[in-house]
Amino acid sequence: MSENVVRLFKEPTNPPEPVSGQQTPPPTQPGTEKPTTPLTASQPLWVRSGRVVRATVTHPHVSGTARLAARHSLYVAGGARIVTRRVWESRTTARYERMMRAAEAAGNTELAAEWEERGQRFRDARHRRRMDLLTAPADAARGLAIGTGMSIGALVALGVVLAIANKDVTDVMTPLMAVVKLIKLLIMIVTVVWGPLVSLAPFLALLGLWAVGAHQKAAPQWALPANVRDGEGEPITPSIVVKALRDLGVATLRNAIKEMGDAGASMLGPIRIAGCGVEVDVTLPSGVSTNEIQGRRRKLAENLSRHEHEVFITIPPAARTVRLWIADSGALDEPIGPSPLVMDETMTADYKKGKAPWGQDLRGDAAELSVYQRHLLITGRSNQGKTAALRALALWLALDRSVLFWIADLKGVGDWSMFEGIADVLIEGPSDDHVIQATEMVEAAVEEMNRRIEVRRTDPAATFPPLIVTVDEAQVAFMCPAKTTYVTEKGQVKSGAPYGGSKADSRYFMAARKIHNQGRAVDVLLWQGTQDPTDQNLPKLVREGAHTRASLVLGTESQARMALGDKAVDDGAAPHLLRQGLDRGTLVVATDGITMPPGQSSLTVRTHFIDDDPAAEIAARARALREGVTTLRVIEQDETRDALTDVAAVLRDEPKLRTNEVLKRLHALAPDTYGDQWTNDRLKRLLEEHGEEPKKSHGVMVLHRDHVLRALARRDENGSASAAG
Repeated sequence: MSENVVRLFKEPTNPPEPVSGQQTPPPTQPGTEKPTTPLTASQPLWVRSGRVVRATVTHPHVSGTARLAARHSLYVAGGARIVTRRVWESRTTARYERMMRAAEAAGNTELAAEWEERGQRFRDARHRRRMDLLTAPADAARGLAIGTGMSIGALVALGVVLAIANKDVTDVMTPLMAVVKLIKLLIMIVTVVWGPLVSLAPFLALLGLWAVGAHQKAAPQWALPANVRDGEGEPITPSIVVKALRDLGVATLRNAIKEMGDAGASMLGPIRIAGCGVEVDVTLPSGVSTNEIQGRRRKLAENLSRHEHEVFITIPPAARTVRLWIADSGALDEPIGPSPLVMDETMTADYKKGKAPWGQDLRGDAAELSVYQRHLLITGRSNQGKTAALRALALWLALDRSVLFWIADLKGVGDWSMFEGIADVLIEGPSDDHVIQATEMVEAAVEEMNRRIEVRRTDPAATFPPLIVTVDEAQVAFMCPAKTTYVTEKGQVKSGAPYGGSKADSRYFMAARKIHNQGRAVDVLLWQGTQDPTDQNLPKLVREGAHTRASLVLGTESQARMALGDKAVDDGAAPHLLRQGLDRGTLVVATDGITMPPGQSSLTVRTHFIDDDPAAEIAARARALREGVTTLRVIEQDETRDALTDVAAVLRDEPKLRTNEVLKRLHALAPDTYGDQWTNDRLKRLLEEHGEEPKKSHGVMVLHRDHVLRALARRDENGSASAAG
């Protein structure tokens, strides 16, 4: 027997030696050792069987088949329940009582009284029908006898006419016998069909119940198809909205809806298609406040099988009412298309009567903004499209040749360089010197405002060209630590008022406040763009002085209140609920310069993005409308250097080089000359002046050495020709 034993594990050839201090276990007596077995073999049979059963049951094919069978079986049960309820409600006053309870729960006593009256009329009509049943047998028998007699008489009369015509007395009974034969045929047909019909009737009934249950999805959630369970593509219906509100976690609302029964939809107004989603007004029951619904936006969105950013809650004028806008799944992640400024090269602007094509609202309608006599503030987190949104408005307004621009870009990376030749003043750079110049620019605007006011006093009919003073990255100005310096009579240099800050001694702060106070009357307007508003980098008096306030994504509700004001946030504005990075270019705007639904104090706008190259083309059209505007750059460049020669030098012997690398080398060659204001657009203009320009290679802008040398040769030839002349 021992020769047939197969050992599952080999015994060690050299058993381990005992460690000192440990007792060696006594040797096992022959015949008493336990056979060594694998782990699975040592488990009980019921455990291994359970694992096999579980693996079989949880297999996708098995679980899918079981779910399919359960779903269609439960459709029949659900259909039977629905049909039973419909029949019961059609024969009783259950429907009227339910609607009456719903009206009482909503606090609408007039509607409750109306449903009570309808129920009473139904009871009266039902009582009359039941009383008529008492005399119905006698009336039916009398009617049957009269009908039979009249039918026989008519057939006999027809037979008499037929007998006279055929001159055959036997034809008198022909019509009557024909009817008898027809009745016999019908009875035969019924006799043949009745058996199969009775056999098929239950199956036909089950098929009808299944159809009702399948149409109403009358099965538990776990048995439904995956796309229905996940809510993918599920249309918004009254029952879905009511269920989402019921499961919101507000006890008063849940109890009121339960009392309403299926009539919870009485809270809802009509569901209207609104752009890429639907819109519905919900009248809340007594005891439920609108801010309780607003505070549960994420849960409401999930109950509606939507993401949080796909549901917006606003407060319409009606009391105890919230307006829900529910987007189609994934619709807000689709781009909205190019700006009309890019598509229509003939477009012009009108400062006073026109509106800028800024983007689209959530309903898909064009969102057009009037900038007439309105100070503007746009804020949001970094790299979310703030500068692009602000620049898009300026590009549109630049197509009105009467508008003047003073621009300070305190980022200084070339976002506003295309306004060269459009703006009378253009400051680009983030340093304290640039902030000082921006502050002096705003103070100069105050002086221009005062001059206009003096003229208006003597000539009330005087008009002035609009002056748009734009400061992008205004937080840099508010946070600037630089101070004014002055020399005393004794020759001592001392510090005076700070340029930045949020107090009354701040030069930038006070200049902005003065323009906000009086600039609108004489068309001197201040546009500001800033990041992450706080009381330090955007003082309260300055942000509240703007007529149009817009915000991209922010971090907190308190920042949203700083950006848009308490009124807009209380009414549903929520830029802090936008998605960082994903909702780039989407902003919430509070202004009277844009068309909004009645009662709303803010509007969510998806702005058109205008890239640098299209922006440069729009700016070129604006320059063509103007007459030789010379842009003042406060920081002058070193005119002793030859930019074209420096470009050729940094190219060295390389046949071509990326324009970004050329700019880096220029900056390394002469930082004071080729600073932040030197951008791709500036480099392109330099070469265009000499008949050349950068080209794209594999989708990247590059500069060819041959082109630069050709531009140098052309310039030298032109210089020699002019000297000879």
